[in-house]
Amino acid sequence: MPGAGPWADSLAKARSFVANMTLGEKVDITAGTSSNTSCPGFVPAIPRLGFPGMCLGDAGQGLRGTDFVSSWPSGIHVGASWNKALTQRRGAGMGGEFRTKGVNVLLGPVIGPLGRVVLSGRNWEGFSVDPYLAGQLVSETVSAVQGVGVITSTKHFIGNEQETHRNPGADIEAVSSNIDDQTLHELYLWPFQDAVRAGSGNIMCSYQRVNNSYGCANSKLLNGILKTELGFEGWVVSDWGAQHAGISTALAGLDMMMPGPDRFWGPNLETMIMNGSVPEARLNDMVTRIISTWYHFGQDNGFPRPGIGMPNDLTKAHQIVDARNISSRSTLFDGALEGHVLVKNVRNALPLNNPKMLSLFGYSAKNPDRNTPTAGFSPWLFGTESFNHTEFMGGFFGTANPDGTTPIAQYGTIYSGGGSGATSQGTVVSPFDALVERSYDDGTALFWDFTNGEPPVVPISDACLVFGNAYATEGADRRGARDDYTDGLIKHVADRCNNTVAVLHNAGIRLVDQFIDHPNVTALIFAHLPGQASGKALVSLLHGDSYPSGKLPYTVAKNESDYPVLGPDRAEGIHLRFPQSNFTEGVFVDYRHFDAKNITPRYEFGFGLGYTTFEYDNLSIQKTTDNSKLAEFPAGGVVMGGQTDLWDVLVTVSAEVRNSGQRDGAEVAQLYLGIPVQGQPVRQLRGFEKVVVNASAPAATVRFELTRRDLSVWDVVAQKWKLSRGEYKVEVGGSSRDLPLTGRVVI
Repeated sequence: MPGAGPWADSLAKARSFVANMTLGEKVDITAGTSSNTSCPGFVPAIPRLGFPGMCLGDAGQGLRGTDFVSSWPSGIHVGASWNKALTQRRGAGMGGEFRTKGVNVLLGPVIGPLGRVVLSGRNWEGFSVDPYLAGQLVSETVSAVQGVGVITSTKHFIGNEQETHRNPGADIEAVSSNIDDQTLHELYLWPFQDAVRAGSGNIMCSYQRVNNSYGCANSKLLNGILKTELGFEGWVVSDWGAQHAGISTALAGLDMMMPGPDRFWGPNLETMIMNGSVPEARLNDMVTRIISTWYHFGQDNGFPRPGIGMPNDLTKAHQIVDARNISSRSTLFDGALEGHVLVKNVRNALPLNNPKMLSLFGYSAKNPDRNTPTAGFSPWLFGTESFNHTEFMGGFFGTANPDGTTPIAQYGTIYSGGGSGATSQGTVVSPFDALVERSYDDGTALFWDFTNGEPPVVPISDACLVFGNAYATEGADRRGARDDYTDGLIKHVADRCNNTVAVLHNAGIRLVDQFIDHPNVTALIFAHLPGQASGKALVSLLHGDSYPSGKLPYTVAKNESDYPVLGPDRAEGIHLRFPQSNFTEGVFVDYRHFDAKNITPRYEFGFGLGYTTFEYDNLSIQKTTDNSKLAEFPAGGVVMGGQTDLWDVLVTVSAEVRNSGQRDGAEVAQLYLGIPVQGQPVRQLRGFEKVVVNASAPAATVRFELTRRDLSVWDVVAQKWKLSRGEYKVEVGGSSRDLPLTGRVVI
């Protein structure tokens, strides 16, 4: 640990602290222990040295498994907002709740899986399939959460792209993600680099193998890339149960195992030190990294007692620690609002125009019948009260086939996906709740049927709203990208109602071609996973009190076969006991693949409609430095995030965005770069800005800064980012396929 810059003081304190520890105390702090709290991970205290221990809590969408906390929008919903400032507000509010509850480490945010596998069960926890968009939003999240003194555990490092075979079992090892060096750097490592640069104090290593070495025992990844190339100053924790060896994980760079106690470390680690299998210097490094991070974020001074607001059984009497802050209400609402993406709107279907009668259909409109924090591994704990909890448990704990068999949460609306990333649902407002309240105030007649797949439909309804979902959960990959029941329900209603609006709460990519061209399906909203303000936000959009501004953080294809990787790889053939997943598509995932193969999507990456239109003009491209002084490779020293000059701004781009419609709105201006190197994608996202432009206002100016890293490709021989000479294509517009402004810059 170099202890560079702001880490110098905390490192000095940590070294002094560790010098006073016994061998047993050092060993104890490297593994979790049991506690009288509901903290999923707990680091034991060292009372004689004034160390109170640490609570590690799930997860990246809000604090799980406790009361008096908020249900925040999930990662995919945040990604659909394309709003950096709002993402930071969410991080600060969420982090504040963790701190109040005495949670030292927030087990998130998620940027792995990135989204290579369309049907991966955990894609909803991350922000986007695009590394740049994910990197920008994880950077905002890390800086905001840690700004209130809570450590982020950015996860899962790295290549954790499917749930199928995620863990060893039944004499079959976990799947191996086989990734070449260039793909690793340009795609999967990119957002982790942004997270490290933002100062993430902790990184969680992943379950699966990478190039046939377990992620938590892979020295190239942990020692070589993370701690050396990226200059990571914090500590590495295992995913829960992801440690499969003792000596090798210690030497590979793992600093703490969870949940513990475990057969690999504990007393065995002390034996390894005593017999020389593991140098004591390595143990000192583990503990120094942990304590240094604790000091760095000021948790030695005024931080609540670990787990103070995390009772181990909510069904028993306990002290109330209300972590909610009234100032977060607007962030929760705005976050829910901006992650809704309107992708179809014909015949002026939306916003609704003072409807006299509305008819509501579909299982995802109302809350589930239960919201009960029962003891043990309950549906409430894992976000499965609208789903088949027995099926979830089989996948999560590996006692059943990990393939998902039920594509929807049929017992109610969903605010998050399932598993360790689920949110604790206290005060939540479903679409039905909000529609009832609004209809009561407006005098709108309201009819509904949430149980019938072929319901009767009142044909004189001003609009018929059909609510469905696409559920996903940790422990199982999704069964498919569409489901016949929901598509059939939408078509049934549309056959009888000439203004049918479909709303899908989707925890991942959802195909819509079975119903989208029906002439009576007038509008479609991808509602994603909005958190507790779900219903309030949707009704505000439907009635035009707010304007849609979300954009897709992924590509919606017309057919499953259009994607390079649809489902997970499985154990078969000669690799029956050692399943392999070869990332042969390289960096060509999502829109990069669609561009390379000239495939027309149903809805492209970055697409989203509003209630107005925008025009682009006045593209300006300026170089900020003399080309003759630019070396091919960076030469700066390594700090958190990599070499310092990777972040030098080499080109600035600006453009004007004008509202050309009749209503106020917000636009996400996107910049795509074509790098003049053979084998690179046609275009790659390298900038975005969200601006509010009122109908009567002058054009807004958006500005993008392109860094050395943005313009570079990874050189596998030099093991550095290489800046190539040539003509770079710059495109600016409203989506990856709507880019009216084009320019070029020569490097």
